[in-house]
Amino acid sequence: MEVLAAGDVSPGLLGFVVVALIAFALYLLIKSMNKQMSKIKVPREGDTPSEDAKNDEKAR
Repeated sequence: MEVLAAGDVSPGLLGFVVVALIAFALYLLIKSMNKQMSKIKVPREGDTPSEDAKNDEKAR
């Protein structure tokens, strides 16, 4: 049986293809996440009426 030296073995084309597919999947995942995050509407301090204003309107 032949023993290979440490420098004789490389990942080759299959290793490159696997890493490239993982990188492409990561790119698509991040792109989709950014699209979903942009849909989220976060209320700001001045956007929503305060509780006092809601209670005043109910009392009228």
